[in-house]
Amino acid sequence: MKKVLVLGAGLVGKAMAIDLSKKFDVTSADFSEEALAVLKQFNIKTQRLDFSDLKALAQIVQQADLVIGAVPGFMGFQTVKTVIEAGKNMVDISFFPEDPFLLDDLAKKHNVTIVTDCGVAPGMGNIILGYHNKRMAVKSYECLVGGLPVVREWPYEYKAVFSPIDVIEEYVRPARYVQSGEIVIKEALSDSELIKFEGVGTLESWNSDGLRSLIKTMPNIPNMIEKTLRYPGNIEYLRVLRESGFFSYEELDVKGQKVRPIDLTAKLLFPKWKLKPGEEEFTVMRIRVSGDENGVKKTYQYNLLDRTDKATGTLSMARTTGYTCTAAANLVADGKFTRKGICPPEYLGEEQSHFDFIQQYLKERNVNYQVTTK
Repeated sequence: MKKVLVLGAGLVGKAMAIDLSKKFDVTSADFSEEALAVLKQFNIKTQRLDFSDLKALAQIVQQADLVIGAVPGFMGFQTVKTVIEAGKNMVDISFFPEDPFLLDDLAKKHNVTIVTDCGVAPGMGNIILGYHNKRMAVKSYECLVGGLPVVREWPYEYKAVFSPIDVIEEYVRPARYVQSGEIVIKEALSDSELIKFEGVGTLESWNSDGLRSLIKTMPNIPNMIEKTLRYPGNIEYLRVLRESGFFSYEELDVKGQKVRPIDLTAKLLFPKWKLKPGEEEFTVMRIRVSGDENGVKKTYQYNLLDRTDKATGTLSMARTTGYTCTAAANLVADGKFTRKGICPPEYLGEEQSHFDFIQQYLKERNVNYQVTTK
């Protein structure tokens, strides 16, 4: 039985470890003993680990056949680099801000497969686009996505499944999209629109930097955009906080103490953004891929509305993100996806068998994408 190491035992890391343990010998590593304790009942080995201790990280990685990365984004790049240097294959969802292709030569040198950004978006959106880009002349790609609590609670009407600093990063990182073949850069939270979604109601979309690798790997597509979804009114609060400096990484002197506003903000917001026990949430995504297929103009639309699994309590964002990652992990572990170097998810979608496998894997876990064609 192959050994899989899952780095990070948060809400998504936990769901992935449990899913993979049905087939592999899984070890979950995290700094939090509390988070690890939950996994022991699932016959999952646990290891307390400080991810900033790169020597300890390299040692534990050596024991694995495959590594899954689910650490906070600010630790992601160095974690992936350490795994590469250990000569191990990896599927990662840390969504680190650095360009993953900076590690491409290193990964090829060590002859390893590193699948990055393999969540729901980025992740499944890339896989879908990668599939259609091989089969049609794509003219436009649009991805609208968000994870929200079912119960709207003032003031933010939002709950975070990921590290709060990673969520805040979405609000400050400039958003890049492609329009008429040119890269356009705008501030995050810009160009808001109200859009109605079946089964959910009206949500507000705004520019976020979710295209990531697609800007580099899909230069042939003239129009590409990704926007984040929240309940209407949410972004006004975020704009005020951002413009007031609460999301700044620059240290301030407060009564002789050096304080980064971002750290204080994360500390204050996380309790408000944390899901209460038993609180339900949902993930909504709409993807449109338009272009010419065999001389005919076509638009493929993928709709996802996934809710918390009431039977297991597994959150929808953990399911939609985590199971996309574990599907990819199976392809890598079984030797079905063997491309070396840095491999963003769009590479996974190119081959029909890989695309079909991922879709079926998600269906078996009740994550269903409804597809329509025009």
